[in-house]
Amino acid sequence: MRSPGDAAAPDRRARTDPYVPMDPSLSDQPSAVRDGEQLDLARLDAYLRQAVAGLHGSPALRQFRGGASNLTYQIDYGARSLVLRRPPFGQRHGAAHDMLRESAVMRALAPVYSDVPQVLAVCDDATVLGCPFYVMQRIDGIILRRELPRGLTLDAAQARRLCLNVIDRLVALHAIDVGAAGLGGLDRGDGYVRRQVEGWSARWQRARTDDAPSFARVMAWLEQRQPARDNPHCVIHNDFRFDNVVLDAADPLRVIGVLDWEMATVGDPLMDLGNALAYWIEAGDDAALQAMRRQPTHLPGMLTRAQAVAYYAARSGRAVGDIAFYQVQGVFRLAVIAQQIYQRWLAGDARNPEFASLAQVVGQLERRCLALIEGAD
Repeated sequence: MRSPGDAAAPDRRARTDPYVPMDPSLSDQPSAVRDGEQLDLARLDAYLRQAVAGLHGSPALRQFRGGASNLTYQIDYGARSLVLRRPPFGQRHGAAHDMLRESAVMRALAPVYSDVPQVLAVCDDATVLGCPFYVMQRIDGIILRRELPRGLTLDAAQARRLCLNVIDRLVALHAIDVGAAGLGGLDRGDGYVRRQVEGWSARWQRARTDDAPSFARVMAWLEQRQPARDNPHCVIHNDFRFDNVVLDAADPLRVIGVLDWEMATVGDPLMDLGNALAYWIEAGDDAALQAMRRQPTHLPGMLTRAQAVAYYAARSGRAVGDIAFYQVQGVFRLAVIAQQIYQRWLAGDARNPEFASLAQVVGQLERRCLALIEGAD
């Protein structure tokens, strides 16, 4: 397997001149904390002052609006900013919200993968916030969401270069030596794909509400179509997408951070690729898919899904196999995640008003799965 660091593969993390630097103030910023998601700032301040050196002044708390699973806050002590991650309030759904596991994976990866934020403190004392949480360094930069931030424009060549740079970071993650990173304990051996197919089907049944579709045909197809054996295992992110990537504000084509490691593990890399493709809405997709788009992969110059798969295969040296299976599994998994969040919203445990529309999103994701299945059969 060719490593992304080989001499034959140019380092796309280098600065991408020529580029006119944008206003650094356009980097991703938090806003006011949502009602019902406040933290006990006095208790948190007392803990942080003994856990993190060099904090001065009174803390100010804000919340990042992106993300629909774990909650992310910024605590400002004057000019110094920390980022706190905690599970959602109310009902939880398994290991995806395990802050101790997430922080341990990040600490293991930090010496071998430069884009992981530095973990500063981990707290398992429920008397502080009522749940485990961790605090990490703030990586100040741009996070791309549905549209480019105002003030940033990319021509087709720049959009293509950015796209390649982002995929390269996935390739680099998959090239990490699992043993050297000390993450071999996360590898449960062959059968990762089978366990994922079974696990997400079971999660769907638990999260299904009366207004949700059945996904019966999708689950049956995945059960029948799954490969007999996994691809060789590696470290996988499990939620790799543009809004989990931080870009340099002075050079928005350059990746400086990768966030949200809550579902990272050791498993089949093509499952990771399929999960990433679930978010990949391209320019030629129909209006229903465009309405679901949450990252700017529609821009002129951005790779199509097929081109992204081909580029990943060329850079990683991996055969992509039956990519249709991994794409359908990725879209189904996304539907389950959306349904779990919608279920929490119905129960009053999630406060973001945008979650009310997730029922329609889940229905569209079933239709997307079925279209992919028909195209593959």
